[in-house]
Amino acid sequence: MEKIKNIALVAHDNRKKDLIEWVEWNHTSLVEHKLICTGTTGKMVEQALKRKLADERHDLDITKLKSGPLGGDQQLGAMIAEGKVDIIIFLWDPMQPQPHDVDVKALLRIAVLYNIPTACNRATADFIVSSSLIGREYIPVTKDYEAYIKRDVDLG
Repeated sequence: MEKIKNIALVAHDNRKKDLIEWVEWNHTSLVEHKLICTGTTGKMVEQALKRKLADERHDLDITKLKSGPLGGDQQLGAMIAEGKVDIIIFLWDPMQPQPHDVDVKALLRIAVLYNIPTACNRATADFIVSSSLIGREYIPVTKDYEAYIKRDVDLG
């Protein structure tokens, strides 16, 4: 990971308000990094940061993907597999079933597979963004899954 991180920000509808409050609280740290957002979340994050930075000169670097149910979760998963995401802040709603639960599960699985720091609640997001590692280069330890692939090919 480079010093400037690629941070994905995702929130289910019932958690968008929480994410925006978190973004506003952490705006000084977040604007130093590249942000990746799904759907409506990206528009809301951009608006919130522009409000917070009204008197400051900052070029916001926000990539906006499709809405989660329309493929945004899968776009983000592909970016993880391509090494284009360093951190995920994904505030999902554990009390509300989602029509795209399978996509959400796949996204979380790929994040674990590629050893991406992932926060699913505000407390963990606070710990990640306040870590001394957020503003430095970092080389995460990754697991070599070649043995799994070879085993599956041999069994197939």
